[in-house]
Amino acid sequence: MKFKLDIVTPERQIWSDNVDFVTIPTIQGEITVLANHVPVVSIIEPGEIKIRKENENIFMAVTGGFFQVTGKKVTILADAAERAEEIDIARAERARAEAKKLLDEKRQEKVPNAEAIAALQRSLARLKVASRRRKRSE
Repeated sequence: MKFKLDIVTPERQIWSDNVDFVTIPTIQGEITVLANHVPVVSIIEPGEIKIRKENENIFMAVTGGFFQVTGKKVTILADAAERAEEIDIARAERARAEAKKLLDEKRQEKVPNAEAIAALQRSLARLKVASRRRKRSE
């Protein structure tokens, strides 16, 4: 059985189609939603969304947001989301390096920096999804 999945960011609609399942990173861990899942509303953590449609796996990087499961529909309201083929790997590597540098500087000052940690998590999620695309195309 399939259900409707919508993924929306403030800029655009990323996805709208019927799928077999979706796996979403949450602050409690990953959750996989199948058709007729119990209703849920939860916070999304930066990471990887995995969508299964027929015999294809689709991967997306997500930076955070919320999702809602209601009957035969899942709606993801993401701060930002990118399909694997949209990720600029060089840009993501630069963002990771900059976030790591900032985090290291803050550690030396013994000042926690949530912004640097969040930036590092976002860049690592993007790189993970992009690396899956590279492996599939090899």
